[in-house]
Amino acid sequence: MNPQDNPAQRAPLTGIRVVDFSTLLPGPMCSLLLAQAGAEVIKIERPGRGDEMRSYVPKFGRDSVNFALLNQGKRSVALDLKDPTAVAQAIALVRHADVLVEQFRPGVMDRLGLGYDAMRAINPGLIYCAITGWGQQGPLADMAAHDLNYQAETGLMALTAGADGAPVLPSVLAADLVGGAYPALMNILLALRARESGGLGCYIDVAMADNLFPLVYWGLGNGFAAGEWPTPGGDLVTGGTPRYQVYRARDGRYLACAPLEQKFWENFLRVLEAPQLLNDSVDPNGTREAIAAIIASRTADEWLQRFAGVDACVSVVKSLEEAVQTPHFRERGLFDARITGDEGREIPSLPLPIAPPLRRKGASTAPALGEADSAALAR
Repeated sequence: MNPQDNPAQRAPLTGIRVVDFSTLLPGPMCSLLLAQAGAEVIKIERPGRGDEMRSYVPKFGRDSVNFALLNQGKRSVALDLKDPTAVAQAIALVRHADVLVEQFRPGVMDRLGLGYDAMRAINPGLIYCAITGWGQQGPLADMAAHDLNYQAETGLMALTAGADGAPVLPSVLAADLVGGAYPALMNILLALRARESGGLGCYIDVAMADNLFPLVYWGLGNGFAAGEWPTPGGDLVTGGTPRYQVYRARDGRYLACAPLEQKFWENFLRVLEAPQLLNDSVDPNGTREAIAAIIASRTADEWLQRFAGVDACVSVVKSLEEAVQTPHFRERGLFDARITGDEGREIPSLPLPIAPPLRRKGASTAPALGEADSAALAR
């Protein structure tokens, strides 16, 4: 029997309780991953309005589809944290929790009476994860920012340039997800494992900006070791070689071409019928221009037919709508899991990076604001 099909296997985080004070994207994505691995996630929200993400559009029933996707399988408790009675209720929940996730600016939780020292005093085994843009200390710690700012400050954006030389607006919220949600999840899991031996929790300071630097590990290595700091259009993966480029086809579609290794490069040029370009190191710019002219002579579909079955690392640049219909991803079942809205409508859940045998079984919904009773949960 395939272990992925075993309905009796229990999700690995079953029995773990998470109290989540975060909103919008980084914290909710982290706690979504925890929830889908079996944890009980209690989402603390403001009365009346709740998480700001609820108000986004398009809607999926009463709330936005963004909120539904990021918060399925959680429970919602509405508490006004400016009210001492509500804070006491929140403390009662934390007293019985394994993990706390928060996303306020440094010092806010302390002022609310929910800081790490206060929570550790009542729950020594608590794993307390604080997600911020800049970390808990440093000259930028209190500066307002969004994903765009973190990518600008860490050098990522400077490595992409459009035809006019200006940095290209990134379409992926890398700081929120790769710099925030995923490191938070990883460190929470490590802390849970460490707690099994020592019995104590810990404080986790997740700075989204800090965690972007490993994404350009090669640039750091080149810069620190050889003084060769990367530039847009000047390095292996920033446009400095004709072997790693996006080329425009005759019909206006684009081919992503990455035949970096010599064997792939030879196959690539064989399909292009351009063996004279084999030694691209002599004139990289000239080689790139020659390839661009060849690619522009045929449509994207014509090139796909020519490259079919050839190991040359060539793909058509697809829209997101096209990508989700790709036979490969459909066969792998990426969008088979469903989320149900409050009106009974279903759409695919996010294809989260959790292996099927480790996921919570069954469909789930996002919680209505304040649907769970904090006192009952605390008991």
